[in-house]
Amino acid sequence: MIRFLCLLCTLPVAAAMAAEIHVAPGGDDAGDGTADRPLATLAKAIERRRAVPSGEAVTITLHDGVHRLREPLVLGAGDGGTEQAPVVIAAAPGARPVVSGGRRLRGWKVQNGRWVLEIPEVKAGAWDFIDLFVDGARRPRARLPKQGWFTIAGELPPSGLGKGVDFGKPETGDDQFRFQAGDIRGDWHALSDVEVLVSHTWRLHRLRIAEVRDDTVRFTGATGAGHMSGKMPAGASYLVENVREAMTEPGEWYLDRASGVLTYLPRPGEDPGQTEVIAPVLDHFLRIEGASDVTIRGLDFAHGVWVTPPQGHCFPQAEADVPAAIRLVNARRCRLEGCGVTLVGGYAIDLGPGTTGCALDDCEITHLGAGGVRIGAGQFGQPGPGELASGNTVKNCLIAHGGRLHPAAVGVWIGHSPHNTIEHCDIHDFYYTGVSLGWSWGYQPSQAHHNTVAHCRISRIGQQVLSDMGGIYTLGNGPGNVLRGNHIHDIACRPGGYGGWGLYHDEGSTGFLSEDNLVHDTSSTTFHQHYGRENIIRNNIFAFGREGGLARTREEEHISFIFEKNIVLTAGAPLFVSNWSNGRFTLAHNVYWDAERPAPDFPGGRTPDQWREWSKDSSVVADPLFVNASVRDFRLAEGSPARALGFRPFKTGQPGHTGRQAPRRSPAVEVPRAWPPVKG
Repeated sequence: MIRFLCLLCTLPVAAAMAAEIHVAPGGDDAGDGTADRPLATLAKAIERRRAVPSGEAVTITLHDGVHRLREPLVLGAGDGGTEQAPVVIAAAPGARPVVSGGRRLRGWKVQNGRWVLEIPEVKAGAWDFIDLFVDGARRPRARLPKQGWFTIAGELPPSGLGKGVDFGKPETGDDQFRFQAGDIRGDWHALSDVEVLVSHTWRLHRLRIAEVRDDTVRFTGATGAGHMSGKMPAGASYLVENVREAMTEPGEWYLDRASGVLTYLPRPGEDPGQTEVIAPVLDHFLRIEGASDVTIRGLDFAHGVWVTPPQGHCFPQAEADVPAAIRLVNARRCRLEGCGVTLVGGYAIDLGPGTTGCALDDCEITHLGAGGVRIGAGQFGQPGPGELASGNTVKNCLIAHGGRLHPAAVGVWIGHSPHNTIEHCDIHDFYYTGVSLGWSWGYQPSQAHHNTVAHCRISRIGQQVLSDMGGIYTLGNGPGNVLRGNHIHDIACRPGGYGGWGLYHDEGSTGFLSEDNLVHDTSSTTFHQHYGRENIIRNNIFAFGREGGLARTREEEHISFIFEKNIVLTAGAPLFVSNWSNGRFTLAHNVYWDAERPAPDFPGGRTPDQWREWSKDSSVVADPLFVNASVRDFRLAEGSPARALGFRPFKTGQPGHTGRQAPRRSPAVEVPRAWPPVKG
């Protein structure tokens, strides 16, 4: 250390220079931080960086291997750099270091084919986890039923045992229900550690059992009243998790908190001496609080924990309160480039209050307990002074395999936050919504304006688990918000539910522009506006909505939207769904076509001519002449009537992610589902 600091002191104070501090898993924190004598920990490197004179660029170089954190890294206001001399924390050339918040478990005993390990910290109440990672993959806790879901037998009024939170107001919610005989047992081991996961509408309630009496289960917390989504009605689906008696399938595990004993039922070929088993310890890896001009480059962050609170966990929408593994607060011009975040219990990255001008570029964000990226604060109500996040960018990122603990989480969530850009991202394998934009209901004031979601590929959303979702979902007053050039497909709500939409303008969505988007293969309609004002939807392709092409729910006196120069293709389903009777919308120069019915019906049972006369719709019913829509080739052939109406052809079927990095943790093979489809 003395040699390192003296070298700095021999240089003129005004001279620009770059200091480099090396860190390697086999290093020594008493070393000088050179390549020959690297430090052992990132925490010590950050401490050493503080000795570097202000205004000098600093690079902390991490060498290959696993860098295990004992506590989260914190970069405060004095730990940043400047635009001319940033602080860089980067992988060494050719290296791919992993920054881990977990602990590798060793010392297993084999008993009756099961691996058993006593963990003293768990027994002492100092450590708890509901995730376990084996050879880089998440393993499930023992769960019932083994296939499908249980069904609630009967709804019960709140007992008042637990308190819930709904839309910011503490209220007593549902905290009990009746179950069918045998589905839940009062004699299960450690009953208070058993969790019941209730899937209803767009939420999943994760509740801890307080007691079981006859055919009634009661919980330590409540779902929150005030809305139908907080109910647990008869017929709703649920799972039971962390049941020791249910550990029968290879790969399942159970943690007995009272004894501190972890039991794992191995999969074929796994060896207790060779297989890497990691339990997460830290709920986050890194906080940047008030720092500017910090760049994180080429690092993988892995193994983050989220633990169910004593009262359970229920949140009204998007699991927007679940913490993130990397947290930025009041950060300026900070960047994550070519990084990975994987195997975490909550959201991956939070560009939180006061964060401006920050960027995620070419990152791979996968295998997530909740969602991918959250921008803005997750609470309800407007941000206070200094809390507004704005002007951030998420670009060329792979965001996939989310909602593993919290299926109602979102790939990218933007709350009260303006001037952000989400572009060229590949977002897939989530159970609720791909991108959610806006956080106000009705026509209330909103700070979610002038955001852009462009050229993203959003697919495999919903997967028949939840309802009321969209590939892109919007809320509230959003002037300047643009949805452009996105490819959205394979959106599916739960059977018997509702709302597997492609583009979905929900409550009060106002001032949005959607253009050049390709939306196809949705379980509901490809476009839906619940209610809103003067949105512009133009030059899009909407194809193969199972329930229809376009839906409009609430009729209001103002113009709902201007829908022009689009192509709407169905295959035996209605072109128009729901409420179109008041005429307060503008339709112009569109092409409508039903591949199975050349003369489709229009709202009110009108013929195409009657519809045009009544609605002043200047559109046509004609085959748009796609190259081969049956195999989802939506290029337009020559002579398409859409061209004559002003439709501008755009590239279709392009991947969202155009980053430089090859995928690291998400192979092309199918990743196992986290949640079974719900039966209708």
